[in-house]
Amino acid sequence: MAEQTIPQEQISDLLDAYPKERRWALPAMQDMQRKYNYVPRYGLEALAEHLGCTLASLYSIVTFYKALSLKPKGKHIIRICDGTACHIRGAVNLIGGIYRTLGIGPGETTEDGEFSLETVNCLGSCALAPAMVIDGRYYSKVTMESLPGVFKSVSEEAAL
Repeated sequence: MAEQTIPQEQISDLLDAYPKERRWALPAMQDMQRKYNYVPRYGLEALAEHLGCTLASLYSIVTFYKALSLKPKGKHIIRICDGTACHIRGAVNLIGGIYRTLGIGPGETTEDGEFSLETVNCLGSCALAPAMVIDGRYYSKVTMESLPGVFKSVSEEAAL
């Protein structure tokens, strides 16, 4: 998925909401992530200028937090648990099923920008294994057969 072009005035408006203090770097990046589904390079450059800090110091923050991404993510984030219980109950097979269904592996986004796939170490839902979360909604005891229907319903719900 290609990086989108974001008008400079949108980034400027977002940054104007923050005082020019370095302690506001993470909240500003979180806002960019929410608004654009990633933290664009131009956004980091503008934030460095706004805060009077180096771009490298901001990269250390954005690369530390898994919730922030330097690459555009899909509209819907699939987080599949690969912790012990989910792994034993077939999470690896589900990751393969997602690849066959959507054509993406962990860390990738579909060409249409609809879905991104992430693996996580634990969703705290061992009794529901294998489990995945899409846009905050938990799916329990997921099977290979249920994947296409889940993705279709997520897309249809978003279209409403």
